[in-house]
Amino acid sequence: MIKNILVVRNDRFGEFLLIIPALQLLKELYPDAKLILAVGASVKEIAALIECVDKVLIWDEAKKDLRRHRFDIAVIFNPTKEAHVSTFLAGISIRIGYNRKWGFLLTHKIKDTKHLGNRHEVICNLELVEYLRNKGQSPSLDFARDRSGTVTGFSLNVPGSGKYDSLSGAVAIHSFTSDPVKQWPIERFGELVDKISQELNTRVVLIGKNVEGDTLQGRVSPSSTSSNIINLINKTSLVELAQVLKQCKLLITCDSGPMHLAATVGTPVVALFRNDLPGKTSKRWGPWGEGHKVIESGSLEDIKVDEVLREIKDRLQLGTAP
Repeated sequence: MIKNILVVRNDRFGEFLLIIPALQLLKELYPDAKLILAVGASVKEIAALIECVDKVLIWDEAKKDLRRHRFDIAVIFNPTKEAHVSTFLAGISIRIGYNRKWGFLLTHKIKDTKHLGNRHEVICNLELVEYLRNKGQSPSLDFARDRSGTVTGFSLNVPGSGKYDSLSGAVAIHSFTSDPVKQWPIERFGELVDKISQELNTRVVLIGKNVEGDTLQGRVSPSSTSSNIINLINKTSLVELAQVLKQCKLLITCDSGPMHLAATVGTPVVALFRNDLPGKTSKRWGPWGEGHKVIESGSLEDIKVDEVLREIKDRLQLGTAP
């Protein structure tokens, strides 16, 4: 009988959020088992909000003493030598993951083809669990198509907070990315904020974390620095950010963690993507679910501010002048 399942995903929070449908499938397969996550310290707070999860551990602490939890299954979503060695030494009888980075230590492994970018990361994560369900048989050819039609949302129990109720109907802007090749020019974000604030007379919430300081605020014209612009950059935890995004009408962003968080809490996203790098396109990393819009080009420089603004008008049901 399966009593305890370990799930390892200890990298960035955007990637982590994309395993939620796979966690739900795991819970469907083993409803009586405890589902225990091992994550990075920065993700623990948001991971605890996933309804199907029973316990959350910090990987850097838990990896030293996995044996005491008596796990029956370990599912490793981001392959690392450390995770493969730690789960092997813990004596976990079923260890499933990708055949990379000492994958020979796994009992069940599949070839990692995610870099091809031919399906969404959510589907890749589901395939790993499906492989476990099929007892080592690869998912059927129709699996990705079937699951993309049935797995439409996430389960994240975001606590209410009156602190952000006043943001209802605002447009959120996240202007940073962890990868420079995915960055829309920061000055265009500044111009976009001006146009939303002035031309659309709509409140704008600036969100995200920027280790180099707030560079976006300096790109906004003085005439826009009014009550229409709320600067929350570097001012929220992940749970607070989820609360903010849940209140907002729309998020404008490049490929980023907040993009996935917005999709998780049901806020529509307008996402800006390159489509010339297979492993980084929206086909693999775009916002998951219905109601989102991806604007993409071979070069982010080709995406103009007015093109994004038109989409925002349509999303806010403001329309365009005839």
